[in-house]
Amino acid sequence: MWAGFLITREQNERLTQVGRGTPAGELLRRYWQPVLAAAELTKDKPIKAIRRLGEDLVVFRTTNGHYGLVDERCPHRHASLAYGSVDDDGIRCPYHGWKYDTSGACIEQPAEPSASKLKDEVCHIAYPVKLLGGLLFAYMGPLPAPPLQRWDVLAWTHGKRWVQKHTLLNCNWLQTMENSVDPAHLYWLHGNTAHLAKAVKEYGEEHEFIQFDYGIMKRRITPSSGSGSSPKIDQHPLIFPNTLRHVLKDKKNGAIRHNVQCRVPVDDTHTQVYMVLFEPTESDETPAESITPLEYYALRNDDGSYRMDKVLGQDAMAWETQGAIMDRSAELLGVSDIGIVKYRKLLEEQIEAAKENSPLIGFVPTNREDQIIQFNCINERIGVSETSGTAPADQMIL
Repeated sequence: MWAGFLITREQNERLTQVGRGTPAGELLRRYWQPVLAAAELTKDKPIKAIRRLGEDLVVFRTTNGHYGLVDERCPHRHASLAYGSVDDDGIRCPYHGWKYDTSGACIEQPAEPSASKLKDEVCHIAYPVKLLGGLLFAYMGPLPAPPLQRWDVLAWTHGKRWVQKHTLLNCNWLQTMENSVDPAHLYWLHGNTAHLAKAVKEYGEEHEFIQFDYGIMKRRITPSSGSGSSPKIDQHPLIFPNTLRHVLKDKKNGAIRHNVQCRVPVDDTHTQVYMVLFEPTESDETPAESITPLEYYALRNDDGSYRMDKVLGQDAMAWETQGAIMDRSAELLGVSDIGIVKYRKLLEEQIEAAKENSPLIGFVPTNREDQIIQFNCINERIGVSETSGTAPADQMIL
């Protein structure tokens, strides 16, 4: 059915490459991207070298609590700022002591004459950083930066929030995101660990993919499991361009946990996943801009094999065994792949919109940037009929 949408190798490169100047890379830079969990920076280690969207960068926290993200190489003699030091207003190069503030301005050059204007000519590559939901988000696109979207899981306060950092994935970001609009895999890949295969005798779902203001809402309708029972609905969105919003039930204590899974491109062949989890409670309070606990989640066993008894390990196996960058020119798409096709078309449309500096999907109006964006996630099989019942009246329900 989808033979007409099979893409060429050139089109595949257009959708998968993330470096500066590439079509998808320029689109991704127009969205705030998580670059680090805030808890990864400590008093003893306030600087961390990272690679995001193919750029080698340094994240740092000043002694007065401000965050910065700059190019790793000092523009003076190109030494790594990852080995530098921070004080209350910036990061200092370990080689000659040049210091930069969070905007990239050079504010000190100790070896230069006091009357020198050289520092005024230096403009180091720097990106704005904001803390939300335990993550440090950076905007790497053309200024002015749009508002940072306050998604529900990141901004809710009435409960416990924490961050998971997953094992680095050795594959392209698009493989992780196409999985998010491919619900047919749940029965087969996750059958022994997820709810679906245990609840129905044979595969027989209906799927809908509805484009809305923030991406694509995925809606699964699972047939009844026996006489007297009704079909079950599972609905949650792909938040464009590279985040999945989900809800699940903890198998140990039965608590309902909402999460967002941010699939951050490191470069063309690596992806870092950060998952923010939120468990609503009556007794806990977690400020949206607080540093939350961090836990590391291993996708592989000690011998390097995938943790095939875990849903996340199963997904990692499927993504990585497609290859570092999947060759989509050689795939065979079927009717069940309609969600993937819709997502690719949306990605192409938004790439063109970014080139034309046209409005993009997924942004709140500037006069509503403080409002929480709450997604109406449903999973009737675990008892979640809608999310709206947990929201304050002034939140935007989608």
